[in-house]
Amino acid sequence: MNDFNTLELQTDPRGFATLWLSREHKNNAFNAEMIQELIVALGKVQSDDSLRFLLLRGRGKHFSAGADLAWMQQSAELDYNTNLDDARHLAELMYSLARLKIPTLAVVQGAAYGGALGLISACDMAIGTDNAQFCLSEVRIGLAPAVISPFVVQAIGERAARRFALTAERFSGQRARELGLLSECYPVAELEQHIAHWVDNLLLNSPQAMRACKDLLREVSHGAPTPAIRRYCENAIARIRVSPEGQEGLRAFLQKRNPRWQTSPSILEPRS
Repeated sequence: MNDFNTLELQTDPRGFATLWLSREHKNNAFNAEMIQELIVALGKVQSDDSLRFLLLRGRGKHFSAGADLAWMQQSAELDYNTNLDDARHLAELMYSLARLKIPTLAVVQGAAYGGALGLISACDMAIGTDNAQFCLSEVRIGLAPAVISPFVVQAIGERAARRFALTAERFSGQRARELGLLSECYPVAELEQHIAHWVDNLLLNSPQAMRACKDLLREVSHGAPTPAIRRYCENAIARIRVSPEGQEGLRAFLQKRNPRWQTSPSILEPRS
C-alpha cells in the first residue's frame, strides 16, 4: 500500500522503483507535506538493497509547478527562523536525492517550474517531452532559487544558470536538452516507449557497478586529478574487479553469456 498523501512509491519486480509526485489537482506543486514525504520516500529507497535505480515522475499534465502558492503565502507570514527551518527541509530533500546510492532518472512533462528544476538537476539523468516548459521563476515573485542553485549550476553551467535565474525566461524541452538539463527529449506520444527503453538499458547493467560509478563520479567531479584522486581511482577499480558482480561480469563476457543480473523477468506489473 501507498503510505503517502502526496506521493506514490511503486516497486517493480525487475528491481527498480518509481516515485510519483501525486498532487495532480495542484499540478504537483510542493508544500511542506510533500517535501517531508519525499525525504521519507527517498530514505526508504536508500535502505532497500534490492533496488537498482529510481525513476522520478509526476502524475497528470505537469511534472511540477514548483512551490504551492498557499504554502508560500503561509511562509511569507513566518519569521526568519521558521523560514530557515523550511529551507533546511527543502535542502535535505535535494541533498538526499543527489546522494542516493542508486542511479536516478527524472521524467518530465508539462511544466517544471522553480524547485522542480532542483529535483531534476539533483537526479543523475533526466528525459522529457520536447514541449515541456521549464522556468526558474523565483525572481518574478521577489525570491531567489537559493537552495536549488548548486544543483542547477552543476546541471546547466554557471552562465546559463545566471541567464535563466535572472530573467525567469521559460524554455522548452528542446532548449533543456541543449543546455544539458535533459539528456534527451521526445514527442509526447513517444515518451512512454522511450522510458521503457531507458529502463531496459539500465537493467542490463550491474547494480553494484552502477553504485560504484556514482561514488566514483562524485569523488572525481570537483577537481584536478591529484595524487589522492589517483589513489582513490586505483582502489576503486581494484575493489570492483574482485567483487562478486565484477567477477561474474568478467566471466560472463569471456564465456559469451549474459551475466546473472540480466535474468530478471522482462514485463511484470509494478506493486505499490
